[in-house]
Formats: sequence, C-alpha cells, structure tokens
Amino acid sequence: MSAGIPDTTISDVSWYRSAVPALQIGPHEIGGEYGRALVIAEAGVNHNGDLLLAHRLIDASADSGADAVKFQTFSASAVVTGGGATAPYQEAAGSGTSQRSMLERLELPVTAWAELRNHAIDRELLFLSTAFDRASLELLTDLGVDAVKVPSGELTNVMYLESHAACGLPILASTGMANMEEVDAAVSILTESTAGLALFHCVSAYPTPIAASNLRAIQTMRDRHHVPVGWSDHTAGNVAAIAARALGAAMFEKHVTLDRTMVGPDHRASADPAELTAYVEAIRACESALGNGKKVPVDIEFENRRVARRSYYASRDIVEGEQLDAINIEALRPVDGVPASERLVGRTAARAIVAGAPIEWNDLA
Repeated sequence: MSAGIPDTTISDVSWYRSAVPALQIGPHEIGGEYGRALVIAEAGVNHNGDLLLAHRLIDASADSGADAVKFQTFSASAVVTGGGATAPYQEAAGSGTSQRSMLERLELPVTAWAELRNHAIDRELLFLSTAFDRASLELLTDLGVDAVKVPSGELTNVMYLESHAACGLPILASTGMANMEEVDAAVSILTESTAGLALFHCVSAYPTPIAASNLRAIQTMRDRHHVPVGWSDHTAGNVAAIAARALGAAMFEKHVTLDRTMVGPDHRASADPAELTAYVEAIRACESALGNGKKVPVDIEFENRRVARRSYYASRDIVEGEQLDAINIEALRPVDGVPASERLVGRTAARAIVAGAPIEWNDLA
C-alpha cells in the first residue's frame, strides 16, 4: 500500500463501520470489508440517440479510470403514456414537454447493445445498463450483463421489481425519492434474488445541492439491510464523493457527458471527461487516506520519532550509586537514551554519568 501503510488482509480493514457480505459483480468485489469502491460512469442517455456518441462516452469512461460504464435501455412506448409530461429540469434542458417524444429521440436500436457491450469489454470496463421494461431486461440478460440496475423511479413498481429479482443476476437498486418504508418494501422483493443485492443512496434532483445530499443515509441503509450501499451522485464537484467514501460508500455512480451544453435531460447534471477523471482520482485518494483502521505508526513516521520524541539526559554530573531524581535528570530531544516513556526517578546510577550525556539502560543499577 502507499505511504508506507503496512499491507493487511481483507479482514484487517476495520474502518468499514458495519461489515456486510461482499457482492461479486464480474471481477469486482463490492462491500464487505474490501477497500476499493466500484465507480460507474453513467452514460445513461447522454448519447442523445446517436450510437457514435455512445461509443465516445465509453472511451471517455475508460480514460477517466472508471470501473464500469452504464447506459439506459428502453422502448419509449413501454415506459410512458403518450400524454406524459417531462420533469421541469428536463424541459429546462431543452427536451420539450412530452416525455414520450423525448424518450423516442433517446432510444438506441436493439442491435446497438451488443456492439456497445463489446466496446466496453475491449476497454476493460464492466458493461451495465438499466432496463426500463421487460423486453429490455431480457435483451440485457441475453447479452450476459453481470448485474442489473433498478432506477429510483421504479423502486415502488412491484411487477418491475419481481421481474428483476427473478432474472438470476446481482441487483443494484437506487433509492432516490424514497422513504425508508418504501426502501424496506423494495428490499423485501429484491432479496428474493439469490445473486445478491446492493443499494444506492440517491437524491433525484439534477443537479443535487450539496446540502440536500444526506450522506448519513448510506450508513443507515447499510446497517438496516446489511447490504453494500453506494452513492448515486448528482452533485457538482467531488466533495460529496469524498465524504461518501469516508462514510463507507461501496459504489459510485456519476453521469458523464462530452459537453454539458448539449440538448438533453441529463447533460447539465453530468461531469465532462476531465471532471470525471478528477472525480475518480478523488475517490481513490480518499481510499488511500482511509488506510486500514489500525492505530500504528506508518513507515514514513519512524524517521521522525527519534527527533520529535525525548529521552533522558544527565542535567549535571551524576556519581555512581546516586539516586536519580527530577533535579539530576531531564527529558530532552532526540531519543539517544532511555525513552521518556519510562520512569527513571528513584532508580540508581550504576556508574558515573557526565552532565549532558544520554542515560542508557546500562547506566542503571
């Protein structure tokens, strides 16, 4: 490990406040006492329905150092009625007032998904996508994805949750807009999956003000449901991510865009490639700073201990057989003799000690 921190086994990572069983997603172990968070670059629908742009988002995700890239797979007609309105933030982003027409513009052809999956694998990324309807879920499971994602808006959709619990894959579920009773109800369905469950704390506001993050909910849900919990992050910057990692967030999800000024519902609340790179680096730096939870000096401290701590010196000439006291000895830097952590008052000098000399163990009777 970096900075001279002694290497440890997984069971030594005691900073994790409440150890939970690890969840295996592809080559990644999430939660438990494993010290590395999974960082998901959420490409979502920021491709604007353009397959070439979707491929560019995969490359940007890989270049940032993220572990995974995630999209959203859906058929607009299976998600929303013809009269469904867009959310205010979507309308403000230029997506119009019709949710159906917005989603239709953001659909990718069925043939695109295998192509995108293969590209992600070539870039050594875990490929994930949120399925918003049953046909899309079947498409993704047939592609061999390593996990399925439940978005916040579907957390109270019983039929949707049951279909995901039955698909035989690990489930990542976001909890934006939900209270704890709704989370409990969803977990009771999703834990029917034998492949495992992880939750995301999420605030469904785009962007999310820092003050609305409520990051302590990560600990609350982890302790309550005993599953890994991550942070689906819609805040600007890296502050919330660092705080979430320190609180034990096991996963991160961050929207990525090539240009925040593009027309589309999520671009404004997304990180551009440079910001995503800085985001991943901040999480990894935080992990490095967390260490292993053991209070021991690290290697780079040892060279300073001798000069920063004190040992005993003779404050005047001491004769053989003289008793040591607060007058004839004093504690001074550096540590060249018996360390000041020992008690020497009342001990007897075994031989003469000249003023200013460090007192060593063999000077004592």
